[in-house]
Amino acid sequence: MKVLSSRRLLSRIAFGAVSMIALSTGLTACSNDVANGQTDNKLSGKTAETIRMAPTPISSQGMVVAANPLAVEAGIDILKEGGSAVDAAIAVQAVLGLVEPQSSGLGGGAFMVVYDSQNGDVWTYDGRETAPSTIGTDLFLGDDGEPIRRFDGVASGLSTGVPGAVVMLEMAHQDYGHINWGPHFEPALRLAEQGFEISPRMAGMMARMGRFFLKDQEAAREYFFEADGTTTHPEGFLRDNPLYADTLRALQKNPRALLEGRVAEAIITAVQEEPRPGTLTLADMAAYKPLKKPALCSPYRDYTICGAQPPASGGVAVQSILGTLQHFDMGAMGPSLEGWHHFIEASFMGYADRAKYVADPAFVKVPVKSLLDPTYLKDRAAQIQPDQALEEISAGDHGPAGQDATPDNPGTSHFTIMDKDGLVVSMTTTVEAPFGSQRMAGGFMLNNQLTDFSFRSVDANGNPIANAPAAGKRPRSSMSPTIVFDKNGKFLFSTGSPGGNSIIAYTAKTIVGVLDWGLSPQEAIELPNVIARQGRVSIEESRMDAEMIDGLEAMGHEVRRSRGENSGLHIIYREEDGTLIGGADPRREGVAKGL
Repeated sequence: MKVLSSRRLLSRIAFGAVSMIALSTGLTACSNDVANGQTDNKLSGKTAETIRMAPTPISSQGMVVAANPLAVEAGIDILKEGGSAVDAAIAVQAVLGLVEPQSSGLGGGAFMVVYDSQNGDVWTYDGRETAPSTIGTDLFLGDDGEPIRRFDGVASGLSTGVPGAVVMLEMAHQDYGHINWGPHFEPALRLAEQGFEISPRMAGMMARMGRFFLKDQEAAREYFFEADGTTTHPEGFLRDNPLYADTLRALQKNPRALLEGRVAEAIITAVQEEPRPGTLTLADMAAYKPLKKPALCSPYRDYTICGAQPPASGGVAVQSILGTLQHFDMGAMGPSLEGWHHFIEASFMGYADRAKYVADPAFVKVPVKSLLDPTYLKDRAAQIQPDQALEEISAGDHGPAGQDATPDNPGTSHFTIMDKDGLVVSMTTTVEAPFGSQRMAGGFMLNNQLTDFSFRSVDANGNPIANAPAAGKRPRSSMSPTIVFDKNGKFLFSTGSPGGNSIIAYTAKTIVGVLDWGLSPQEAIELPNVIARQGRVSIEESRMDAEMIDGLEAMGHEVRRSRGENSGLHIIYREEDGTLIGGADPRREGVAKGL
């Protein structure tokens, strides 16, 4: 595989104006309503409002980069059979749900950004879960009116929303599928019937979570544990899953099989089990609809960054960080003490705005245009001192909103695919916490996405929190599937990661690494992970020199030296001649494979 040297990359990416879209406002969206956080999401098919980048010439090859080699092979097989990148994404998702149930699966949700290389359209597909129709703002409050313990909420029926990942993929398949619905599930079906060897990561997560609530539900205990009911299966154990195979057969016949019929009934039964049963109903499942929206795009220097729309907060936050860094010569700084300091300060600002203002735009007005306004971000950049950390960084003033401190959990996966026609998928998929709600149905884990809501509905001052629970609402997500375009509006690379709300910093790091610091995709992925939020900086100390960490502390940064910043970044980069370069995160089990 061809790899760029650190400085050749910048020399190839010449600077110029993005010619295919108007960026004078600093924010590109398919309509002013979307940019201002309005709620008309009745988009179907291509419209005159669609943002278009430049049609990118077809590639002579395709590529799949995902978190498990078996999932990558499934995607490659579909591409070889003439399937599109979306067809391959269905196969990848089905296998991931089997071989890394701790991270993603059929019972979870997803955001996907798709670039149509034939006409330049860039879309967000929203498969985020929705809350049951009966919940209120007191969803996670105890009898005393105080929030229950977080993991008591996670390991419960209260935490499960309507799963949306599969029907989201079916919506995209209607637009971009090349093969009829159904064969996509064959690779996962074979693995479920014949068995697969439990990977080191899955075994480690089973052992870790097996000490807590994973063994409490009979279905999960029988699947993950030895006969003693307390010891989890070891690495290399051959694990079949006939129930998963049955679910896949149901999906082959009906893409909405998780939302209606016997599989949906199994989900409801598991959700309503004691303790802490949820109120999800078949009516909630039947009412679910995925959403298709124009991607959220904004400029970074002479490139264009496109991500997912709210309730995904990653698109807003990543583009906010970059829009702030745009006012500094990050290329000259490089990954130095000065460069990381500026990245940290811009991250603090982006995270603060994201936490306060981003939520489901069907329920609250999300001031996306204001948050990404170039003048606002220039003012934010002007606050950054070159050699000293700011004592306090808070959200900007974009209207009334309560102060939110909703945590995220790192049970997520990211993959990216490009087919021979140049169609690109960047998709982040999750069940939320490791093994989701700790409950199984139909051979797969159920999500705990509703714990992505704030457990409180108002802050200490009585101001309403944007991300409070509500019936039918989609909880805020940190997922950040991203596609980057060059100065001519042509596809350059895709990126994204799992990792809870650290996803935002992980993703932004790779963009700075490639565009500013001249790194190859793999080099950008292997940069230390540096996450700055809520006043503290978490740094992956094994990948950063101790002297640099000391230097950041000397500037006034409160640093937490971490060994647990385990991103799962995956990148596809396209050179000018169409050659594809993949990058896969060594912190997990992902690989990149081309045709």
